[in-house]
Amino acid sequence: MKVHSESFADGESIPAEFAFARIDPKHRVALSNNRNPHLAWDEVPEGTRSFAIVCHDYDVPSSPEDVNKDDREVPASLRRVDFFHWVLVDLPPETRSVAAGEYSDTVTPKGKSGPATRHGARHGVNDYTAWFAGDHDMEGDYFGYDGPCPPWNDSIVHHYVFTVYALDVAELPLAGRFAGEAARREIARHSLASASITGTYTLNPKLAR
Repeated sequence: MKVHSESFADGESIPAEFAFARIDPKHRVALSNNRNPHLAWDEVPEGTRSFAIVCHDYDVPSSPEDVNKDDREVPASLRRVDFFHWVLVDLPPETRSVAAGEYSDTVTPKGKSGPATRHGARHGVNDYTAWFAGDHDMEGDYFGYDGPCPPWNDSIVHHYVFTVYALDVAELPLAGRFAGEAARREIARHSLASASITGTYTLNPKLAR
């Protein structure tokens, strides 16, 4: 399989319109357009019965202690963990692309609805669900795509990996409100092939290109 995007090139910066937040000179950050990027794929293996898409950031700080603090940066040496931004499963086998903004085109406080979405596919909850837990204005189940929002004081640029999987089942055996890691394990059991594209993003003005 091969995957590409009209929204950004592999290894290059993701435009702010596809992020949850953008740099704001007055307030450090502001909410952005939060559109899902365009993705397209080909060279699909025989026997494909559905597709899944997963987006994760592998540069997320493992501890929130230094995150978004005025007097320090998040050190590059801190252990990093995965943060899932999008889990989309059960896309029909004839699908070869998703359009920019097709599944998300704004920030939705308390999260978008799910799991049912367009074309009979299903969305899992992304990791903003846990991040906003306890926040009166924002907490909820965040189904579908919500884009980059790395700490504005992080000392490294974050990497966002969009992976498209060709699967040997029409519907993954995932029930109800499923999340990133569990979905990725189940996807791995049924994957015939996969392809990825990676974009970068930062909210630290010193690192922005």
